[in-house]
Amino acid sequence: MPNTTSTSGYFLDKIASMNFDRFFTRRNRILLHVFMWLGFSILLFLSYVIGYKLVYFDAVLLTIRMALVNMIVFYMLFYLLLPKIFSGSKTRIIILLLLVFPVSIFVWMASTYFISLIYYALGLEITFGELKGVIKMSANQTFLEAVSPKRMLSQTIIIISLLSPFCFAKILVEITKLYNTKFQIEREKTALEIQNIQIEKDFLKAQLNPHFLFNTLNNLYGLTVRKDHLAPELILNLSDIMSYTLYESNTEIVRLEKELDFIKNYIALEKMRYADDTNIHVTIDGQTAGLFVAPLLTFTFIENAFKYGLKSKNAFIKLDIKIENNTFWFSLENDSEERENDSDFGGIGVENARKRLELLYPDQYKLEIERLQNSFKVDLKIVLRK
Repeated sequence: MPNTTSTSGYFLDKIASMNFDRFFTRRNRILLHVFMWLGFSILLFLSYVIGYKLVYFDAVLLTIRMALVNMIVFYMLFYLLLPKIFSGSKTRIIILLLLVFPVSIFVWMASTYFISLIYYALGLEITFGELKGVIKMSANQTFLEAVSPKRMLSQTIIIISLLSPFCFAKILVEITKLYNTKFQIEREKTALEIQNIQIEKDFLKAQLNPHFLFNTLNNLYGLTVRKDHLAPELILNLSDIMSYTLYESNTEIVRLEKELDFIKNYIALEKMRYADDTNIHVTIDGQTAGLFVAPLLTFTFIENAFKYGLKSKNAFIKLDIKIENNTFWFSLENDSEERENDSDFGGIGVENARKRLELLYPDQYKLEIERLQNSFKVDLKIVLRK
C-alpha cells in the first residue's frame, strides 16, 4: 500500500517551492484562460454533436452561446463580485455571499436570453436534431418569463453542472497560490529569525572573549610569576576555547564531544578564580560518539552560574550532564542571593538560547528554568542528531 502521507507531503512541498510570481505572468494567465475555455468549448461541441445529434454548424452556434454565457458569469463572479465582497465586515461578507448564488443564476439566464434574441434577429436557428427551434422558443419569451423564479429554479442544476468545473479550477488555483504565499512568508520569517539568532550568537561569542579573557589572563599572570606548573595547562585550555568559539562553532551543529570539551575547558578556567575547596561539582557521563548538538547552547546558563552564583554563604555550582539513548540531559544549579527582581536573569543570552532551541529542535527539547528559594536551576533535555 503506498504511503499517502509521504506522497501528499511531497506534493505540498512541490507546490510550496513553486515560484508563482514567475509562472503567473500576464501572458501565462491569458494563455491558461484561453486553453480553459477552448477545452470547455470542444467538450460542449462534442456533446451537442454526439448527444443531441446536431449538425456541426448548429453545434457551433449553441457552443458559442453557452461559452459566452459561462464566461460572463465566471468573470463577473470571480473578478468583480467576490473581490468586493471580501473587503468588508464579516456580517456584510456573509449576507453578500448568500446573494451571490441567485445573482449568478439570474445573470446566466439573462445572458442566455439576450444572446438568443441576437441569434433570432440574425435569422440563426437550430434546424435539425433534438434541439430544433430552441432559439426561436427562447427569443419568443418575455424577459420576465426568461428569468422567472420558477424557471431559475428548474435550471439551477444545469447551471451548477456547467459552471462548477470553472469554479473548482479557479478555487484550486487560488488555494494553491495561498498555500504557496503562506509557505514563502513562513520561510522568509524563519530565515530572518535564524539570521537574527546567528547575529545574537556571534554577539555572544564576541562578548565571551573579552569578558572571559581578562580574568583568565590575570590568572595566567599570577601562575607565571609563581612559576606554577599549571600555567601551560591554562594556556592550552584558553587556546582550545578561543579556537572553538572563533572557528568551530560557526556551523549549525558540532560534534557533541567538541561541545563538552569546551564546557570542561571553560569551567576549568573559571575554577582557577576560586579556592580549591569551593563547592563546584561537575559530572559528565555517557557516550558521545556520532552525536551532534547546536554549539554554545548551554554556555549562557554556565556563564550565568558563575556570574550570579558563588556569592552566598552556601556557595555552590552543581552541573550534571548525561547522554543516554541519543538524549542530552543538562542540569545546572547554583546558589543565588534573594533579589527583588529576577526577571533579567540571563538577559539576551537566555532568550537567544530559547529561540535557537525552538528553531533547531522543535518538539525535540524541554527547557525549564526555576527560581528556587536560594538557588537557580536549569534543566534541559534535547533529542540529539546523528
